[in-house]
Amino acid sequence: MTETGDVTDSIVYLNGDYLPVNEAKVPVLDRGFIFGDGIYEVIPVYGGKLFRLEEHLQRLDNSLNAIQVSNPFNHHEWAALLETLLTHNPCYTDQSVYVQITRGVAMRDHGFPPGVTPTVFAMANPLVTTPAEQLEKGAAAITVPDIRWQNCHIKAIALLPNILMRQQALDQGAMEAIFVRDGNVTEGAASNIFIVQNGAIKTPPKSNYLLPGITRDLVVELAHANGMACHETTIRDTELTTADEIWLTSSTKEVMPVTRLDDQPVGNGIPGPVWQQMYGIFQTYKASLRKGA
Repeated sequence: MTETGDVTDSIVYLNGDYLPVNEAKVPVLDRGFIFGDGIYEVIPVYGGKLFRLEEHLQRLDNSLNAIQVSNPFNHHEWAALLETLLTHNPCYTDQSVYVQITRGVAMRDHGFPPGVTPTVFAMANPLVTTPAEQLEKGAAAITVPDIRWQNCHIKAIALLPNILMRQQALDQGAMEAIFVRDGNVTEGAASNIFIVQNGAIKTPPKSNYLLPGITRDLVVELAHANGMACHETTIRDTELTTADEIWLTSSTKEVMPVTRLDDQPVGNGIPGPVWQQMYGIFQTYKASLRKGA
């Protein structure tokens, strides 16, 4: 990859080979292409350090087990593979590693094909984070019915419902769509959700209705470590409209304040003081990671 981060020059990993992205090819009968039969991970890289790699690899294990695909590598082998990928893509900016595993190539049939080798793909791109001016004013979000399936804890590549809801948000001038199922807030189309009420932080508990976000878990850990009241508990949709603050968390959003919801201001309509505190703590954590602490 060039210093400017031109992804057309990047080197990717595909089934044992490191090769230019434009040369990487997957057969059309790959079940990821035919059925969306696969899982993925996104791992930020700060200063050459993979962010909470063990946690990402454990979630990878969990997703693969859930769809009954054997992990082609152990954690040590995954670490070596991804470190090698990074050396093939030297970049002066932070990076984002994308990993995708599908069930493999087979004739089209809904049943699991026997004796198929999983397709393994990984790439490293420049990490695009939220501009400072966006953080200063916060993001807009909308609420939408959660029309997805019952296994949202699996990080599956079949993301069409999320895509449609995210596009609905973009069409309305918002950044994110927040899902509501039976009156309960679950997550965003590409993020986890936090609210602040009377100084206390709340986030929905882990369940099959939401992805157990690695950044989400870190924010909970950092809150507890810094004496901030934080609870993993059910959030009703009515609490969104009365929340003092709303946050989105993800690998790329990090901790993003929401200042407008369904075209109405959240709290005072500006990023709140609890978010300011957590954002500073999160940036300190990243700085220590870059230093190898």
